[in-house]
Amino acid sequence: MDPYPDAGPASDAAHQEAIAAATSRAESAGISLVWFLYADHGGIIRGKSASAATLPARMVTGIGHTVAMMAGPDGGPDRLVPNDDSLCYSATGFHLAHDFTTDLLQGLRAQGMTVEHYYPELGHGQQEVSIRHVPALQAADNHVLFRETVRGTAFRRGMWASLAPKPIADQAGNGAHLHISLTDLGGQPAFYDPGDRYLLSQTGYHFIGGLLAHLPALTALTCGSVNSYRRLAPQMWSSAYTIYGMDNREAAIRICSPMRDDPAASVNLEIKPSDSSANPYLALGAAIQAGLDGIRRKLDPGEAVNVDPATLSDAGRLAVGAHRLPASLAEALDALATDDLLLASLGNLRRRAYLAVKRSEVAAFAGTDASYECFEHFTKF
Repeated sequence: MDPYPDAGPASDAAHQEAIAAATSRAESAGISLVWFLYADHGGIIRGKSASAATLPARMVTGIGHTVAMMAGPDGGPDRLVPNDDSLCYSATGFHLAHDFTTDLLQGLRAQGMTVEHYYPELGHGQQEVSIRHVPALQAADNHVLFRETVRGTAFRRGMWASLAPKPIADQAGNGAHLHISLTDLGGQPAFYDPGDRYLLSQTGYHFIGGLLAHLPALTALTCGSVNSYRRLAPQMWSSAYTIYGMDNREAAIRICSPMRDDPAASVNLEIKPSDSSANPYLALGAAIQAGLDGIRRKLDPGEAVNVDPATLSDAGRLAVGAHRLPASLAEALDALATDDLLLASLGNLRRRAYLAVKRSEVAAFAGTDASYECFEHFTKF
């Protein structure tokens, strides 16, 4: 059977070229095992490895897979202590995490990722690393590699690293904020308008309109775990309301200040209700679909909200269109189940499987306490 029945000569040639490039790289680096990674419906990164000698064949035949491995198993409680309790940006935090961080950055660079920022964050033992932007599919690939490099580097130092949304109930959560910018067919930035007060084009505003229109359903894909909704609370800088604003850290969609050296190319939108329990391919793909829907329909996002919506009265929030995001995974899944655009983008099989797996997770955590929930997510993500 032809594994690529719809592939034409051009795509087949490109596939053969990719096989040759990967094989050559494995040989030159002396690699003995190649790890095939994927994100399952539960957001867990899984994989199987194959001998480098069989790589050309495996890139055609695949690695073999059982559908039972598309959701995560249960675990048990344990004791974990943060690496430090230093302050945000504290030099102490840098010193205590120095050896782990230098190993991590070396591993990321070796895989072609460019680290733009690193610093100790607000929570105990919390570190932040941001990776330079790349085209969409490569960005999703990079996030899978990033997650496993963080965890693998920690394990080799006798530590446990977690990217769970809320690994410690009373500490700051872990986001994986999703930054998006578009270019037109001529390669020019599509979000830039030097005449706008926020330097954002009409295309950018319509993209925001699409994100806001689909945000409750989109959250089921960008915040894909029960634990995610412990993080999405007012005044946590993670967003809790359907608003956008200029550098508003409490807005679900933030217009980011451009860099002075290249404002046109650096204007971008940040989606804050997003974390590493999501399948990055589904999350990014759905965000793009929502934004493009806004462009197609020329959706108006209304006026930017540049204050914390939690400080407004109920009437004030209603006036600016600040509606509460889903407060639980169950609520988000209900929103997704009624969003025709996002369901269509997932496809019939994927949407049924995703909703089934996620609803089973909701049922599994029903009635459990915060410590159990946080630990289970800590060790899976």
